[in-house]
Amino acid sequence: MQIQPYLFFDGRCEDAVEFYRSALGAEVDMLMRFKDSPEPQEHGMIPPGSGDKVLHASLRIGDSTVMASDGRRMGRPTFAGFSLSLLMPTETEARRVFAVLAQSGQVQTPFTKTFFSPCFGMVADRFGVGWMVNVAR
Repeated sequence: MQIQPYLFFDGRCEDAVEFYRSALGAEVDMLMRFKDSPEPQEHGMIPPGSGDKVLHASLRIGDSTVMASDGRRMGRPTFAGFSLSLLMPTETEARRVFAVLAQSGQVQTPFTKTFFSPCFGMVADRFGVGWMVNVAR
């Protein structure tokens, strides 16, 4: 069994995919736009002009898969009540990734030494997705 997060970016999915490619080295395993769906969309299921928006994307980040979509574009996306955790091999790499995720984002917990990690910090990226970045002991 696996748990794979599915993030809805409410119209900014393509921007998020490109950001995670450059920031985290994410590899795009699949990206399908609404206009390319093999099944016709029911009237009213997607807003007009959404043909080029992302119906589904699958990203590989390290050994994990994160899936994403623009969803139904009903308003600003809300990423609350969870964070994605990145376990980095070195403090140098953790600090680099944290700094990139923090660009145009919001640092929630600056990097610090904790009882569970020599280097830990929390940040919400420019899309509002929460990340916990730490180094294994």
